[in-house]
Amino acid sequence: MTPAARALELALSTLSAGAARAFFLRAEALGSAWQTRIDAEQSNKTAHDRLAAAGWTVTPHLSAEARRPLGLVLLTRHKEESFANLARAWSMLEPEGTLLAAGSNVDGAASIERHAEAAFGVVERWSKHHCRVFRLRRTDRAPPDYWTALSRPHRVPDGGWWSDPALFCWDRIDDGSALLALHLPGDLRGHVADFGCGWGYLAREILARAPSIERLDAIDIEHRAVEAARRNLDASRAACHWLDLAVDPAPARYDAILCNPPFHADRAADPTLGTKIIEAAARALKPGGRLLLVANRGLPYAPVLQRAFTSVEQLADNNKFRVWRAVR
Repeated sequence: MTPAARALELALSTLSAGAARAFFLRAEALGSAWQTRIDAEQSNKTAHDRLAAAGWTVTPHLSAEARRPLGLVLLTRHKEESFANLARAWSMLEPEGTLLAAGSNVDGAASIERHAEAAFGVVERWSKHHCRVFRLRRTDRAPPDYWTALSRPHRVPDGGWWSDPALFCWDRIDDGSALLALHLPGDLRGHVADFGCGWGYLAREILARAPSIERLDAIDIEHRAVEAARRNLDASRAACHWLDLAVDPAPARYDAILCNPPFHADRAADPTLGTKIIEAAARALKPGGRLLLVANRGLPYAPVLQRAFTSVEQLADNNKFRVWRAVR
């Protein structure tokens, strides 16, 4: 359990909530006393599956139609995502319902608390485990329009794509993907995949320049990314899949795979995340299939590529990112 979840659980113990059923956005497992009383939302596949295996009622997306008297939110380090989740939580509460939100101090929870107080008026607050917890009640004070807009599927201004503030570089093209796009070959054909597709930028780029691609699988661990990619890609040529490629088998064997792998778990750099994706790509490629990979140049992926592939070539290095082509 993260410190924020522990702080949230302590705050829950101060409520006389009776047998009220609650919802929980960005959910983590709490004490067993709450397990049968919480409808959990967790859109990260790894965290979702962990909750499901522990017996929690969990879904990647909760409907706001059935309002509840109690709501819980774990704040994230992405400010816009936290604003969006607070707006959604407000819409999911019964009138006079109670919302508890918690987040880490290092992730900016104090700033979110100040914004929430200005928007709703905070009833009570706690500081536990280097985290902030605050409680508010649903009154007639609605969330700011900007928060509500963030909480719904929407187009990024001037970007021409659908996105979600929970995603990496949700409102712009990240520099690594932009570099990889410059080196995408137009001769790809057959069945192709984008491992860690985000909102679908690389998948869209390769479909536009490689007409011989018959089918593309866009795959991501984040359900919100999959939903955004589904809106951004041509359904006649692309299918989108919500998978944790470190443990879930790929849907097919591929002629080529594109990849800009994640390398952060929360704030800490974790190269094993990318290593697992590279190894999954090697397993999923047909003999002679190509992996086109971009990564931060400081990450130790060259030995991983050399172990898993028959040939490896560096295509670009701009002192920040490297682009690799590896053949199975």
